[in-house]
Amino acid sequence: MFLIRAIPRVAASKFNFLSRTCSASASEREVIGCREVVGFGRNGSLQYTDRPDFPFPSIRFLAENPYLQALREKEKGDWNSLSIDEKKCLYRASFCQTFSEMSAPTGEWKSVMGWTLIWLASSIWFAMFIKKFVMLPELPPTFELERRQAQLQRMIDIGNNPIEGIASKWDYEKNDWKK
Repeated sequence: MFLIRAIPRVAASKFNFLSRTCSASASEREVIGCREVVGFGRNGSLQYTDRPDFPFPSIRFLAENPYLQALREKEKGDWNSLSIDEKKCLYRASFCQTFSEMSAPTGEWKSVMGWTLIWLASSIWFAMFIKKFVMLPELPPTFELERRQAQLQRMIDIGNNPIEGIASKWDYEKNDWKK
């Protein structure tokens, strides 16, 4: 009884830990089919996922069939009477992958690196296209040295930003920059 109080109400309503029977609703049965419910699972929903950080799915991987039912009856007896292949078959009926298969490298980094390089190359080609055909080949005349000096002198003459800007750094009596 303490065990049922310790788990959430959702788990207590779906799974009776004392009698080991499942009370899945009709809509849940449509989703999981005739697979056996074996526990609470990761978040209380009836789903199967292979995860190394939480290796306890709420339902078995394969649906029940006559061969598996016979193996489960044989499993209740002495395990020494089971062959290695039968033990593997029982494991594969409950789980899709082993821990080593779950943690094996997938090679996904190759496609990620490939797409990254494709996007990088296309960005460089796009920037080169913009620079060649869209941008002006020469700078506007306001970037010439004489024009920039005239613009600076105009800012000093009108007293642009006299508190912290250019006009505050110009000495109007000596007609030179403050030191």
